[in-house]
Amino acid sequence: MVKLNKIYTRTGDDGTTGLACGPRRRKDDLRIVTCGDIDELNASIGMARLYTALILPDVDAMLTRAQNDLFDLGADIATPAAVSDPASGTAADLGYEPLRIVDKQVDRLEQEIDVLNAQLEPLRSFILPGGSPAAAHLHMARTIARRAERAMVALAAQTDEQVSGAALRYINRLSDLLFVAARIANNQGRDDILWIPALTR
Repeated sequence: MVKLNKIYTRTGDDGTTGLACGPRRRKDDLRIVTCGDIDELNASIGMARLYTALILPDVDAMLTRAQNDLFDLGADIATPAAVSDPASGTAADLGYEPLRIVDKQVDRLEQEIDVLNAQLEPLRSFILPGGSPAAAHLHMARTIARRAERAMVALAAQTDEQVSGAALRYINRLSDLLFVAARIANNQGRDDILWIPALTR
């Protein structure tokens, strides 16, 4: 369980921060940046829920689950696999089973995407982000999800870092969920603003 008795500790005043385990890292370290992107994504979904909670209870329930998952994802990224790998001999140092994103969470997102997408007509063009306040916030969250995904992919590409396949699949599906949720928030897609190529030429 998490227990926070004090908000400021002064331990980060030197520009470093602690992961769930292992040595401290600079705050611009890619793993820390990735955790920050995930945190920003969670906050942006919280902003979207100011609107979905009022008008789209089913979507709001999906977003609530996603916010909880994002804390799981942050914990996953904050605990490098090499540190928790029993083969490394350091697993006992953690004193607990590290929290990981699992395929079941990815499967749930896919099911939720299918439920929402079944309510939508096929797209005839790309969509301009916007429309209703709920849709605009969901589109913003979608773009932050894509940034978090790019950071995770870059982190996974580093030879001394590891990111699980389930975590990468999760963040990819979440951006898809946010996209279809934005369409639902635009009157089941009827109020989507479509891109018109070369409109202002």
